[in-house]
This record gives sequence, structure tokens and C-alpha cells, in this order.
Amino acid sequence: MIKVRLSSFVHRGRRQIKVDFPYSEEVNDHIKKFPKIRWSRTHQCFYLPYYQVLFLEFYAYLRERHFFVDYQQLTGLKTIPKYKKREPRKSLIELLEGRYLEIYKEYKVYLQGLRHSPNTVAVYGHFIVAFLLFLKEKRPAAIDNPVVQRFVEQLVSDKGYSISSHRQLISAIKHFAERFNISGIEVTSLKRPSKQKRLPVVLSQQEVISLLRHTANLKHRLALALIYSAGLRISELIHLRKGDIDIDRRQVRIERGKGRKDRYVILAESILPLLQNYLQTYRPRHFMLEGNAGDMYSAGSVRNFLRRSCFKAGIKKQVTPHTLRHSYATHLIENGVGLRHVQELLGHAKPETTMIYTHIAKKDLLQIRSPLDEAVLQFLEPDKHPTKISVSGRFKG
Repeated sequence: MIKVRLSSFVHRGRRQIKVDFPYSEEVNDHIKKFPKIRWSRTHQCFYLPYYQVLFLEFYAYLRERHFFVDYQQLTGLKTIPKYKKREPRKSLIELLEGRYLEIYKEYKVYLQGLRHSPNTVAVYGHFIVAFLLFLKEKRPAAIDNPVVQRFVEQLVSDKGYSISSHRQLISAIKHFAERFNISGIEVTSLKRPSKQKRLPVVLSQQEVISLLRHTANLKHRLALALIYSAGLRISELIHLRKGDIDIDRRQVRIERGKGRKDRYVILAESILPLLQNYLQTYRPRHFMLEGNAGDMYSAGSVRNFLRRSCFKAGIKKQVTPHTLRHSYATHLIENGVGLRHVQELLGHAKPETTMIYTHIAKKDLLQIRSPLDEAVLQFLEPDKHPTKISVSGRFKG
């Protein structure tokens, strides 16, 4: 019988119920489906808010599968406080009324008319809802750059937005000013912060192999192998259809990737046995990766099992699905593939985007010897046994 242990711990300043169990896909999948369950990246465990009602519901939920539940560590504690259900918060859109609600709807239609992606429409729309609530029924003639500046400063400060979110916020307001012809806003004077030039996290080839080896589930392993072997974005992976993979030509067709561009990428020879095994086992109908109901797989599920596989493989880096794409590009450059070909395979519109990987690739840097190594070698040149001497020990004179 599978044993699940419940204990108490403090997380985010509150007492929580920690869930421990010997890892198995059956238990993991069952626990994930419990409505109030959460995952802590800090403690690498599932947990629940420390309430009596939730504890009893979760206990009954586990017993449905005949799991043995050890809650000994909870019995000596004070009575778990009763769980009070909170009224669901109203979304920002529900707070809009009258004319401003109509403005928001028109703005969304305008973005859709510009053929922006659903994600962009949702993000920009969220910013404009906050902007309309900030205006408090101001007349369009009263909206000018200082008003916009105060809103941006307040929102960025309150929410702690990253530079990329800050840039999206400015873009959303620019589109808003253009659509409703607000003469008080000088669009050219609204400046986006400069992009943050951070180098992406990259896994070594050994870490990639270890990651795949520690991914036991066949579907999960294929998903990670496809992302790395073809340099896919997570949205491209979950939209991939059976017909997009051409085994005979060793190609994968990416339809309507970022920027609504199609492209072909290489299907790795080493992935074919895994792919054939997966197709025979799961028999997907439409999408390569499908949920239990045969619908499109979720990006959140991919991130979740990638996180678990990294934990099992002992990889301490902050790894996301895009990390595998970064690793793919970097390893191509290290293997001597030209920048122009890498740009085509990644689907980048500008070569400048691809050039970031030249700062990470070790191909040329491996030829450079550290001056410390040179100095030590020169010092040890007369010695007959240089391997016995290093900077961590004493030099023999």
C-alpha cells in the first residue's frame, strides 16, 4: 500500500500541510487533481493551507485510492482552524462600467483587427483595464502624457513589473492612444525602457541527457526531447499535430510560429525509436501531445513535469522549456553550424536575436587558456612531475 505522509511546516509566513510520498506517477497525478493543492518550488513539495476542512477533504480524497495516510505529526498540534470560504474577488473587467466598458471592448476588437495573437490581446487588454480604472471617468481631453506617466509609475511600482512587462505596458497605451485618437497623448514621447540584456541559462549536453534519462513517463520524455532536438517554443510544441512530423524526410513542420511564420526544423535520428514507441503506445488522434480527453496539452503541465525531472536529475539551474531551446541553439553554434542556419531553424526575424548565443557558446573560448594556467605551467616546466602540483597545494622549490 502506498504511504502518504502529512506534516506541518511554515511557508510564506503561514502554517501549511506538507504532503510527502515515495514518488510514483499514480500518486503524483492523483494529488495534482485535488482542487486546493499547491506546489512549493522552495521546498519541492505539494502542500495545502492549514485548515481542518481542507485536511478532512484531502484525507478522504486520498483514501478513495486506498492510500495509507500518515498524519501523526498533525495530531499533536492545536486544532486546525476552520476554513472560511472567501467571496471570489471580482476581476478588473467586472469593475468597469458604462462607457469605459465599451471602450475596453472596442480596444480588444481593434487589437484583433491588427491580427495580434490571443496572448497579446489578453495582456494588452489587462493593462488597459487597469488604465481605465485609474482614469476614474476622466474625459479623453484631460488625458495627457503626465497622466500616463503617473499611471505607469504607480503600476510598475505596485506590481513590481519586469522590464519586458513594462515595455508591453507602454505598447498597450500607445495602441490605446492611436485607436481613440487622444490628442493629449504624444505617442512618440512615451519611451519604453531598454531591453535587459541578460544571457539565457543553458544546459550542458550531459545535463540534457541526464534530464531525459530521469524522465520516466514516455509522453513527457518525448515532449522534452522534441523541444531540445528541434529547438521548439512551448507554444509550438503543444500546437504540433501528427501530420506536422515527416519521418521519411526527417523534418518537423512548424505552422504559424511566432510572428505567424511557418518553418521546417530537423527531426533528430536518435528520437525516432522514442517517437515510434510513443505513437504505438498513446495513438494520438490530432495533436502530438494530447490530454486525457484528447484535447491540446497544457503548457503548465509541460512546465510541471520538466521541474520534477530537473529535481530528479539533480539539476540546480532555473530551467524552463525555453531553456532547452536556448541550449539547442548554443550547442548548434558550438558544433560549428553557421549563424544564418541557426537563425532559420529558430525562426528568428532578425540575426541580432540569434547572435546572443554567440556570447554563450564555448566553441572559440575553449581554445583560450587562462593566464593563471600559463603562469603555473611556466613555473612547473622544469619539474618532472607537474601533475602533482597545483595552486591548491604548496609549490616545491
